[in-house]
Amino acid sequence: MVESASKSPVAIVTGAGGGIGTAICIELAKAGYHISLVGRSETSLQATVNEIAVCSGNMAQTLVVPADLSDHHQITNIVQTTYQHWDKIDVLINNAAACPNFPIDQTTIQELQGAFALNYFAPALLVAELWPIFVQQDFGCVINISSIATVDPFPGLSMYAASKSAMESLTRSIINEASEADITSYSIAPGAVETSMLRSLISVDDLPTDKTLNPATVASVVLDCVLGRRKSDNGKTIVLEKA
Repeated sequence: MVESASKSPVAIVTGAGGGIGTAICIELAKAGYHISLVGRSETSLQATVNEIAVCSGNMAQTLVVPADLSDHHQITNIVQTTYQHWDKIDVLINNAAACPNFPIDQTTIQELQGAFALNYFAPALLVAELWPIFVQQDFGCVINISSIATVDPFPGLSMYAASKSAMESLTRSIINEASEADITSYSIAPGAVETSMLRSLISVDDLPTDKTLNPATVASVVLDCVLGRRKSDNGKTIVLEKA
């Protein structure tokens, strides 16, 4: 069903089932966005929908799109399903990530392919699918959630850091090819953020919570970019570190 009568902006958020993704969805909802939530677990996505309803006073419209972004055949369906529902897509938040943790001498082609499949190939293909829509609308915004690992990776995160570096390169390429329309793009590279992914890699004893960022801090910067408050950072990587 196309909700074409709605004038609210529409965002796709990947990795929307927890952590930074949930925080981003909440901020967008409070700002009046309709949101297409993408992730592997429908249960986790629905939990985010419930949080959105509470935080936005049941005003935000949501669409749950379960998908495995590492299966690139599902990329087209994500975009088509969202566009058919709302007849527009204004923003893409590439947040989903894989974080293999292996020393360099244990690098395998399988782990490399997995990291790049989710952290770079999926974002790049989503942008490619959305590009004609953005050009037709003469507007679009892409936010790539990168990592401080591109500058200073923890030991074991070489594959993660490399794939996130590729994502930052994608941000710059978007700006260099956006002459056809008003398309903006930003990379946001936070330091350690208090999420389940972080805690799967490092314990509280080794990295206390007072040394980590809150997901809401990242989400706030995302919203500033989406709303044009950080236009001077268009095409750049915004590094966020704990004060």
